[in-house]
Amino acid sequence: MPTRRDFLNTLGGGFGAVALADLMARADGLVAPGLTGLYGGVHHPAKARRIIQLFMNGGASQADLFDHKPLLTKLHGQKFDPGNGQRVEAATSTPGTILKPPFPLRQHGQSGRWVSDLMPHLARRVDDLAFLMAIKSRTNVHGPGSYLMNTGFLLPGFPSMGSWISYALGTLADNLPTFVVLPDARGLPYNNKGNFSAGFLPVQHQGTVVNTKGGEPIAHLAPPASEKFITRAAERDGLALLRDLNREHEQSVGGDPRLDARIQAYELAAKMQLSAPEAFDLSRESQSMHVLYGLDNSASEDFGRRCLLARRLIERGVRFVQVWSGASGATDNWDNHSSIATQLPPMCAATDKPIAALLVDLKQRGLLDDTLVLWNTEFGRMPFSQGGDGRDHNGGVFAGWMCGAGVKAGVSHGHSDEWSWQTAEDAVTTYDFHATVLHLLGIDHERLTVRYNGANRRLTDVHGQVIHEVLA
Repeated sequence: MPTRRDFLNTLGGGFGAVALADLMARADGLVAPGLTGLYGGVHHPAKARRIIQLFMNGGASQADLFDHKPLLTKLHGQKFDPGNGQRVEAATSTPGTILKPPFPLRQHGQSGRWVSDLMPHLARRVDDLAFLMAIKSRTNVHGPGSYLMNTGFLLPGFPSMGSWISYALGTLADNLPTFVVLPDARGLPYNNKGNFSAGFLPVQHQGTVVNTKGGEPIAHLAPPASEKFITRAAERDGLALLRDLNREHEQSVGGDPRLDARIQAYELAAKMQLSAPEAFDLSRESQSMHVLYGLDNSASEDFGRRCLLARRLIERGVRFVQVWSGASGATDNWDNHSSIATQLPPMCAATDKPIAALLVDLKQRGLLDDTLVLWNTEFGRMPFSQGGDGRDHNGGVFAGWMCGAGVKAGVSHGHSDEWSWQTAEDAVTTYDFHATVLHLLGIDHERLTVRYNGANRRLTDVHGQVIHEVLA
């Protein structure tokens, strides 16, 4: 039987001691940092090394942004009738009359891609993008739709794409998280942290949520200024004690994945005390860079700050950064039920300049050669009105785009019908999208599996085809 001393020693020096002993040794330079990961592709040569995903929470309206449909303008105000006796339904309302886009869409670039006048900065970058114009969803409800777009399943409990990528490829740097989430300053999206959960994968692969609104993006990176006793010498003394506890604990405990996950979390936390303050310090960027990203404008400051931070993080070895636009709820997002004319412009004003700046910045630095940029939303909007000039949810068709490593620039794949109501040609599912992203990372989506509850689970479930038409 263990003695009381043994019990207290194990309790006080268990998970934390094992972890902190190693991580503090690394922080002091006593152990050389090592990089993990499988860059180069686990199944075939990779084109992309890292990802920045820009997620428009709420269901961005494809017909008002990228999907030009002259018929909506021609028949504005008339009853919506797609013909052939097709039943017309809406998710939360009674279908109204046909609604034209309140703001013009114009063609841009050599590719002639249609873009709303609400996004003039992005419009100048269309020849760098590959548009997916016929994505469809299995649902028109925010929670399941967001889960489907992020995890490949309608229900909670499954790993997010960022978690799968972390699990498959590991980290590019051992002093920052592999998967970082930068939510809107106004709050988390629908499903809250469920969108970036590790599900049944080891917990170290879940997204690390960073609060960029407050003065301290990650809590407890530095000791309180009032605690003068926490000195470098005190840390060294603590390290010596932790090493002893570490050795004793290792002798008494066998392999345990939960212990490993906890150790890695503690290790990362301590190493971030040295790396994160510099990574999150945007004052190190020039004033011209702040202006480029729109940090000098109250409308775009928050999203611009997070786009600039995303670039700094991928430069420093973060593999997957997810930048969210819009919080959950009825306002302050892309869920424009009440009015497209009044609710869509502020969302575009907040994101247009920062997104274009991110693309320009990455390209100038040569980072687009191995960085994949994604623009996504959970579903689209209807071609007819809701109430006055709002639009209801539409899982029948929506749009997105890709840019950067391995992507064919200036192309468009798929078409919606003449109303932007349903897909009409080369429809793409969320499974196809995920399969394509994994393919660019060197991963065969059918071979990236984990046995869970008697089934070989994967990000794409039992579906998915790589969209080769948008690949370079």
